[in-house]
Amino acid sequence: MFPLGVKDTPRARSVVSRLILASSSPYRRALLERFGLPFAVDVPGLDESALPGEEPSATAARLACAKARAVARRHPGATVIGSDQVADLDGLPLGKPGSRERAVQQLLQSSGRELVFHTAVCVIDEDGRESVAHCPTRVRYRVLDRATIERYVDAEQPFDCAGSARCEAMGITLLEYIRGDDPTALVGLPLIALTGLLARAGIHVP
Repeated sequence: MFPLGVKDTPRARSVVSRLILASSSPYRRALLERFGLPFAVDVPGLDESALPGEEPSATAARLACAKARAVARRHPGATVIGSDQVADLDGLPLGKPGSRERAVQQLLQSSGRELVFHTAVCVIDEDGRESVAHCPTRVRYRVLDRATIERYVDAEQPFDCAGSARCEAMGITLLEYIRGDDPTALVGLPLIALTGLLARAGIHVP
């Protein structure tokens, strides 16, 4: 799989053979394509449930590494990227809603409140060395009434988004502010942090 603008050359084939995104997320795939590097995608297929008593930030870091490790075991000698995100509402983790009812309920819970989106990214290099970065993003939702929430949910159906708002699309209208060091972290893959992790693995962008 070669992103747009990347030619199929011997060098490109050598890179794609050693760079793999461990994710089923189309959002992470689209973000990684910004780098212009060829890469493959392999789905880890893990249970992504939080452990009892686990802090949301710890869940994100654990799962990012677990995804990368699962795929790295299948591709010895590859450089593998794993990432995970957990939305944290005063210590309560909010997962992907999966349904209209749950999306409406999440947004009612979040109305007028600040959430922290904990995004972690893990890179395992071709020698099996791990590097991890944690990129929290603070997001405050506007005060939202049920009618506004239902109009939004019906229009965008954000059932695969923790927090039930696609900030890169119409979901931005539900927010008062976004505060963080990496604007792509909220979408699911912190590219600023990832640039540094890939450089440690010997893959440089640009």
